[in-house]
Amino acid sequence: MELGRNLHSARTATGLSQERVAHLAGIAGFTYQKYEKGESKPGTPMNPQLQTLVSLSQVLEVPLLELLPDWDPDLKAAPR
Repeated sequence: MELGRNLHSARTATGLSQERVAHLAGIAGFTYQKYEKGESKPGTPMNPQLQTLVSLSQVLEVPLLELLPDWDPDLKAAPR
């Protein structure tokens, strides 16, 4: 969800539409809309490829790290 909020904030700061960002990044508009909602497919958490994230950061003119959620390396993954 945080990645979606970060994408939305960066996009609104540039004044670009969702469709324009998607086009410039080489992804479908529907896909980008889902990313801003924090989803990949309805009801599934987003999981974009690194290349897509790099493209989005370039289009939105923000460092990639500004788009990514805060990460605490001290947190351990939940047991499976």
